[in-house]
Amino acid sequence: MIAQTPNIINKRILQIAVPSIISNITVPLLGLIDVTIVGHLGSAAYIGAIAVGGMLFNIIYWIFGFLRMGTSGMTSQAYGKHDMDEVIRLLLRSVGVGLLIAIILVALQYPIRKLAFTFIQTTEEVDLLATLYFQICIWGAPAMLGLYGFAGWFIGMQNSRFPMYIAITQNIVNIAASLCFVYLFHMKVAGVALGTLTAQYAGFFMALLLWRRYYGKLKERIAWQEILKKEAMLRFFQVNRDIFLRTLCLVIVTLFFTSAGAAQGEVVLAVNTLLMQLFTLFSYIMDGFAYSGEALVGKYIGADNRPALHRTVCQLFIWGIGLSTGFTLLYFFGGKAFLSLLTNEVSVIREAGNYFYWVLAIPFAGFAAFLWDGIFIGATATRQMFYAMLAASAGFFLVYYSLHEWMGNHALWLAFIVYLSLRGIVQAVLSRKILYQS
Repeated sequence: MIAQTPNIINKRILQIAVPSIISNITVPLLGLIDVTIVGHLGSAAYIGAIAVGGMLFNIIYWIFGFLRMGTSGMTSQAYGKHDMDEVIRLLLRSVGVGLLIAIILVALQYPIRKLAFTFIQTTEEVDLLATLYFQICIWGAPAMLGLYGFAGWFIGMQNSRFPMYIAITQNIVNIAASLCFVYLFHMKVAGVALGTLTAQYAGFFMALLLWRRYYGKLKERIAWQEILKKEAMLRFFQVNRDIFLRTLCLVIVTLFFTSAGAAQGEVVLAVNTLLMQLFTLFSYIMDGFAYSGEALVGKYIGADNRPALHRTVCQLFIWGIGLSTGFTLLYFFGGKAFLSLLTNEVSVIREAGNYFYWVLAIPFAGFAAFLWDGIFIGATATRQMFYAMLAASAGFFLVYYSLHEWMGNHALWLAFIVYLSLRGIVQAVLSRKILYQS
């Protein structure tokens, strides 16, 4: 066995993290491109419709993100064991379950849309346009949820380059198709929706082609009767159930943060939205290293290589501390200048200064939560990950409701920092038993 020196481990971490970071950064570009195109059509209603429709699909797909995470952890462990039969079965299970969920979403699109729009107050024109956007983009659910299975599987196979290629391709297709439908066929919001739909299926078919080209030999290992085996399917759903519940807690906290800020007025909502962009930027980077944790921890657990497992965890946290230091300094010296690029509203920038020190606390408060998430997914310790999220979410609401009457928006930010910190602390407490049992 080759000695797993820090240099070798760091190289493997970066081989997975860097393409994953690039993929993460391209994700918001899909929405940004759509908003940019409709922003030149002459009506604010078009922008509102895209914002409402995009937010709704972000929530739907966010909830089903377990298809990617669960597949990544289980695939990396099977890959570490050199169990190629289970590797191919995991892909078929994940993509199959994703397509089944997508069919249900498409079949129930009317009640889903009606329920969602009862909670979103818009003008009649925005409501009509957002409905049109939803009715077109919902047909992309099979491509999106199928892609989640492929993305998790590729990462589990220690290959984050393919998800990066797919994400870049989707953005190129989205730009070309949306511009074509909007300006050549004058389809406006419908054209943007069709461009998004086209890009989603382009990504899905590219995943199929990449798999066939580089992993096609695994077809010989398919045993259909083994895919639906009771014990394997039970484990598949247990892992994904815990990730689903954990993601549900995350969505609730995120939506509450936005809602509680909005209740304090337009300026506070704008300030919180701008400051959260700095958290989002940090999360894109840390998620890339979390993906490294998923792939490498699962691989070494599957291979029963404990020394490499523990060195990988150690090196991930060295990266985490270094990146947190860098981001804290970056935000301290350049964060306010970055906010000035996002808005020229003097009142918003001035008010943001009153809360900016909370942003400086985010990197060190939050980096461990991201890394432990990746490590726990790789170890398929999803139940413990859910418990940590549950404790952190409870801490968030406890702090907020205890202090918001006299601290106002500061209580919301303090609650968010406590929430990030608790996720990392609780997982650190639970991790020792998990890592040494592995």
